[in-house]
Amino acid sequence: MKTSQCLLVVSVSIVATVTTSFAGALQVVPAPTTAVAKPEVVYNETANANEEVAAALVRATRNNTRVLIQWGANWCGWCKWLHKSCKEDKKLSRELSYEYEVVLVDVGRFDKHQDLAAKYGADLKKNGVPFLTVLAADGSVVANQETSSLEKSPDADPKGHDVAKVLAFFKSHQAPTLNADEVLDASVAAAKSQGKLVFLHFGAPWCGYCHRLEDWLAKPEIAVIWSKAFVDVKVDTERMTNGEALLKTHSLGKNGGIPWCEILDAEGKALVNSNGPGGNIGFPMQPEEIVWFAEMITKSGARLSADDVAVLLSSLKVPAKSK
Repeated sequence: MKTSQCLLVVSVSIVATVTTSFAGALQVVPAPTTAVAKPEVVYNETANANEEVAAALVRATRNNTRVLIQWGANWCGWCKWLHKSCKEDKKLSRELSYEYEVVLVDVGRFDKHQDLAAKYGADLKKNGVPFLTVLAADGSVVANQETSSLEKSPDADPKGHDVAKVLAFFKSHQAPTLNADEVLDASVAAAKSQGKLVFLHFGAPWCGYCHRLEDWLAKPEIAVIWSKAFVDVKVDTERMTNGEALLKTHSLGKNGGIPWCEILDAEGKALVNSNGPGGNIGFPMQPEEIVWFAEMITKSGARLSADDVAVLLSSLKVPAKSK
């Protein structure tokens, strides 16, 4: 088990000094005060880890990623060193943002979330923290890893974890790469068997508006309506083989950025795409973008009621600020 680093907060009293001015009057001048740094908080000590892991598994299913649980605590210096490396090292940060849904689980004094640790076979009391657990999207355990073997040499200054070792661990357990053509073919086949259309959208891990579109589609009230008419398929232009090439093929090289969307029939024939009168609407937010999104639904012949469409469009509109 790693040696914990407790944070000592020293209160500083304010001392007043009395000085005499040139006119003989007395003035009370407060002495300079020293600001006390607040302890760094990495782990949310009030979070429900069971709920956070469950939500991460849903995202992993959607994104073809893994879930990485970092078990630790705010009193643990080694936990903070690992978190700092994962956040600040560009290679580690990119690997995690592209390939993992990260959940930081506070273990308290090894008296919190022990049921969750037992569920995934993470022996924290034996191995100490930080401790890493990698889960597949179906919740099965891919790997449990103590982190002593991932540390720098004992005489290293500053102390911490060996970035190359940590990166190698992450890369060795990331989800298998998917082929974009195969993913689309499977979705077209599913649409044909279900009598639906295909809603194809292209995105990438770094694209904020892509995530907004995906999060919107994943909302329960939206998903229940969307699934009536569409088989939803996401193609990651960076993480899928042939992802970028497929985007160029479908958009004819005129996508205007991502997210770029297209509605296909059950035979894989393109019906309409997100290139509206003003260019690619991406994630529809502005009035003219929402209008074209409505046109896409209408032009595709999607089997949605007027009420269903109204709910979809209303959810895209940003409420006006109260005056």
